[in-house]
Amino acid sequence: MRPHGRSQVKELAGQVALVTGGAARLGRAIALALAGEGCDVAIGYHRSAAAARATVAAIEALGVRAAAVRADIGRPAEARRLVSETARRLGAARILVNNAAIFARTPFAATTPAQFDRFIAVNLRGAFFCSQAAARGMGGRGGRIINIADVGATRAWPSYIPYGISKAGLVMLTKGLAVALAPRIQVNAVAPGVILLPEGFPKPSARRLAASIPMGRQGAPRDVAAAVRFFATCPNYITGQVLFVDGGATAR
Repeated sequence: MRPHGRSQVKELAGQVALVTGGAARLGRAIALALAGEGCDVAIGYHRSAAAARATVAAIEALGVRAAAVRADIGRPAEARRLVSETARRLGAARILVNNAAIFARTPFAATTPAQFDRFIAVNLRGAFFCSQAAARGMGGRGGRIINIADVGATRAWPSYIPYGISKAGLVMLTKGLAVALAPRIQVNAVAPGVILLPEGFPKPSARRLAASIPMGRQGAPRDVAAAVRFFATCPNYITGQVLFVDGGATAR
């Protein structure tokens, strides 16, 4: 227990974080983790209005400010507006987490140009233009950009090729921005493995999948959130890195 009358010093107190796709699932866990470290948090969302309101309430319950901003970051103008609206409501973001993404099965022979373009627009181009706008707002104070990649960036999944391409591009974006924005802004990526399975995923398949992971289980959103928190607070000499949070799956 803390001694009575003393407040716990929070490492990110007073900073503003923007988490794209922050309304639900993994994004919600990340937003709450940063709020727990004292950040005021803006969450970007597209269609999950009710979940966004619930996440804002949960963040505010931690004693910090929160805002939900609707934007389709697949459109560059909307990505830029998300950043500017965050600054208007909470202040310029010092931490940007590019988490928003779409994930769907796209068999090679049946993938359409529209499907391919949408994966690139949301998962990669959106992160690029959010980063571009956020970096301008960070100015001389510096900041952190943390991209949420995927083990699919390095492993070939034949029925998810456009998704894998978008995440592989996000890894290269991480490296490119780390060099382009040094030394004032650090850019790193977290690459989750099996964390949240799709709804309705067959239980026998889930058990086989968990058994194939060296740690013997799938991960939890808090595992990824902890990795994001690390990059938000780590020494600024760490940049351009990709941290796999996958229970050892990519070590095989």
